[in-house]
Amino acid sequence: MKQKLYRNAAIYSPIDRGKAASGPNQGELAHFPHGALLVADGLIAAVGGEEEVRASLGGEAVEEIDCGGRCLIPGFVDPHTHMCFAARREAEFSQRLLGTPYLEILRQGGGILSSVRAVAAMDEESLLANTLRQVRRALSFGTTSLEIKSGYGLDTDNELKMLRVIGRVAEKAAVDVVATFLGAHAVPPAYRENPDAYVDLLIREMLPAVRAQGIARFCDVFCEEGVFSPAQSRLLLLAAREHGLELKLHADEVHDLGGAGLAAELAARSADHLLAASEDNMAAMAAAGVIATLLPATAYSLRKPYARARLMLEKGLALALATDCNPGSSYTESIPFVIGLAVLNMGLSPAEALVGATLNGAYAIGLADRVGSLTPGKQADFLLLDGETPAILAYHAGVSPVWQVYKRGEMVAAAPLC
Repeated sequence: MKQKLYRNAAIYSPIDRGKAASGPNQGELAHFPHGALLVADGLIAAVGGEEEVRASLGGEAVEEIDCGGRCLIPGFVDPHTHMCFAARREAEFSQRLLGTPYLEILRQGGGILSSVRAVAAMDEESLLANTLRQVRRALSFGTTSLEIKSGYGLDTDNELKMLRVIGRVAEKAAVDVVATFLGAHAVPPAYRENPDAYVDLLIREMLPAVRAQGIARFCDVFCEEGVFSPAQSRLLLLAAREHGLELKLHADEVHDLGGAGLAAELAARSADHLLAASEDNMAAMAAAGVIATLLPATAYSLRKPYARARLMLEKGLALALATDCNPGSSYTESIPFVIGLAVLNMGLSPAEALVGATLNGAYAIGLADRVGSLTPGKQADFLLLDGETPAILAYHAGVSPVWQVYKRGEMVAAAPLC
């Protein structure tokens, strides 16, 4: 059995108690100032104080790696991305800077719809190559597991093409990938006057095809004014559940339509964005065990007020953090950037943000049995930081303090220390 001992590390890890950490427990971390991590065949065999972990070896041969006193944390889990896209949208970024609202750009045929045209025009191999560029950049920033949504297809063939690409990403990059079907990302122009007919197409044709393909684990819907109403979203999500898919929602990003309440009603795995969610619906989500996935880089890019993270914790919610990496409203693959925004602009402590970007992110995409914390039996997915505590992720602004990235105990990315 191949064993490696990562020693002389300041180890910080969320504590996995079988569910996402919520409310006052969001920032709870195990901390070993003089810690060691024992890896055997890609899994965590032991973690704790160095002397304690050494004692567990029983004289067995082990390769030792000196971490130099650096901070060692779990690999990041990004539970909300749109990394499968064909073209950037820099011109729209300039439009928004001049004052054109995001939903107005969408109504004019831009936004998501411009990405739909680009995906339709790109062949599958080129789309895979473009997606891998985003994924590998995310890996260099410490993301070792992530979710990727479809949603730039909006017809059966192109949605299935996107899901095939997403399913192939893990074969080409050292990441775990969860696929989400987001055919309800926007209403295609052909259905603009009759969006109910598009919802019918999603239910009657796309969902059975997605189930037969067998790649997507989740179904998501953009529940927002001018996109899909709560009633339309409910119909789609109930049908998705019948096809064996778990549920997610883009909820209350711009307007309080009750998307968060719908997520609670349906006991969805997560509701994401939530910039305009009401206090009552926050409480309903907490009672139903729905994870609140917050996307501070989107608020930053759209220049909107941030989600009320502290209030959500007071309501007992579990918070996950994600990049929302997409070519329009949040073009970043960097979880360290997201953590910095969450700490400095949303009022989370570094510990709360770390839990949101690791353990709770893992629960938000159903991977917590494998990743998200440094727990014996889980995959040895971890990071070494150029710092002594997780606070370095927010403190050293504008750069990535991630020095080395490990996936199943093997280094898969590294940055030079200048």
